[in-house]
Amino acid sequence: MNTKISKIIKCSIAEELEIEVGDSLLSINGTEIKDIIDYKFLLADEYIEAEIEKKNGEIWTLEVEKEYQEDLGIEFENGIIDEARSCHNNCLFCFIDQLPPGMRKTLYFKDDDSRLSFLQGNFVTLTNMTNDDFERIIRYRISPINVSVHTTNAELRKRMLNNRFAGNIYERLEELAVAGISMNCQIVLCPGYNNGKELIKTVNDLYKLYPSIENVAAVPVGVTKFRKNLKDITLYDAQSAKAELDNVSKFQQKALKENGTPFIRLADEFYMLSGNEIPDTEFYGDFEQIEDGIGMIRFFRDSITKNIKKLTIKGQGSFSLITGVSAYNEILWAAKAIEKRNNRIKINVHKVINDFFGPTITVAGLLTGQDIMKQIHPDSVFDYIIMPKNMFKSDENIMLDDVAAVDLETYFHKKILICDFTGEDLIQVITEHI
Repeated sequence: MNTKISKIIKCSIAEELEIEVGDSLLSINGTEIKDIIDYKFLLADEYIEAEIEKKNGEIWTLEVEKEYQEDLGIEFENGIIDEARSCHNNCLFCFIDQLPPGMRKTLYFKDDDSRLSFLQGNFVTLTNMTNDDFERIIRYRISPINVSVHTTNAELRKRMLNNRFAGNIYERLEELAVAGISMNCQIVLCPGYNNGKELIKTVNDLYKLYPSIENVAAVPVGVTKFRKNLKDITLYDAQSAKAELDNVSKFQQKALKENGTPFIRLADEFYMLSGNEIPDTEFYGDFEQIEDGIGMIRFFRDSITKNIKKLTIKGQGSFSLITGVSAYNEILWAAKAIEKRNNRIKINVHKVINDFFGPTITVAGLLTGQDIMKQIHPDSVFDYIIMPKNMFKSDENIMLDDVAAVDLETYFHKKILICDFTGEDLIQVITEHI
């Protein structure tokens, strides 16, 4: 196992004990470290003995007294130590199957690993897990687990995932619930398959496991222009999006009355497509599902409204904001609010259509650098260009087509500012550059 250490956190136990980058963690309390879950579980004590192999081959045994949940302050070359598990399904809605050839290799890897669910929030189908894997989750109290359910109809799930072993999802969820494991569930809605009455059946089944299942996010299927030799899938339009919102409304009212939560929430795209009003802040709880596109608009609006007074009225500057089709109207609204607060700030908002994946893909996070350069003329941008962080690879300023932020700066001859577009962050970035 690759337990080689890549980083030592400053002022940590590891630094104090003179553990160094390049050393390897062999065991804790005599137990070999097989993956990151072993590491986290074995670390949860006030006294441990850690066996370290130094870069020169020496073996150190270190006695450590610490707080119960305190970490050693190390990071590994491989985040989960073990190799990530790949997906055993062939889902009819899989986005990776709709990628064009020639993109970077890592984009084509389909992970389906419960450890990544725990550590990074990835969703897993539970189809490639053995009984031992489930027992380990329960023994180590790995919680919460994010589960891609899609449907509790066993036969339908087998068809949608194209996996004859995928039908026991509800039994697996019950097993985890009985053991006290918290779960968040996701449903990718494919019209004609798991929507409408099938969706209500699934939601009612999952609600029986509340509060072990804390919430359910339903997102619309995405289809790129590279969907070739795959089953046809109908996309949501204004009418069908409104019908889906109406479909879950009765259940949401029931759940709100019983437990103060709607339990299932639909992605913002359903509201944008249908023209329905975005729900109030209270509807989204603590915005736990925001990474799924649930409540992003409401959170952004609230954040702009709450933080607009932090924007100085003394400075001046000009900014170009780049976004996709879905978020365009919201970003335009925010730009006008900022200009109203300080009329010496000028903002233009550029809406980029996704030619790379096809115009049915409308979220900003799936835009590419080549589309941005193709559609936005350098003469049309202002002094600074602001782009959302989700357009870039998480640990590097590189877009999906390997166009880097520095490439865009060279093309536009302007400074690129990358921010979260949470509202507060947008205002802060603008304030810092006027």
